[in-house]
Amino acid sequence: MAQVKFINNKEQKNTETESTVSVCDIMKNNTSTIIKKMESQIPSYVQSYSDLYSEYLHSLDDLFGTCYIAEKEFFDKLGFDQNTLKAYDSYFKSITGYYLSQIEFSTSFLRTYVQTRISAIKSYDSYMHVMMNSYAKILSQFSETFKK
Repeated sequence: MAQVKFINNKEQKNTETESTVSVCDIMKNNTSTIIKKMESQIPSYVQSYSDLYSEYLHSLDDLFGTCYIAEKEFFDKLGFDQNTLKAYDSYFKSITGYYLSQIEFSTSFLRTYVQTRISAIKSYDSYMHVMMNSYAKILSQFSETFKK
């Protein structure tokens, strides 16, 4: 059976003044706790995907290395013309250069995109602070109107 404790009004008022909590405190504190936890996980999250992607790339590189060893003797025995092979090598180097420039372009684009988004978030945050200050002033005036 549950015990019921009766508190007189004086005890209740002392308890209320000692541990006053507002709705805003509850929402802000709990939201901040969740955001800080998420933020602390970002390095681990990014590192995990970086490790996964690196492993994928190394696997592809190893595949071509293994292929090279297995097929070198076969292709060497075919006796391809050296001028044809040099032209083929030159062609693949130009394709490789194209891909490298596309990788650089994509990286630069992503960097610019992220910086633009961060700038937009900071602008929005600044705007919200101005709006919240205006809102607080209006609430203050509104509450003074009711006091009269």
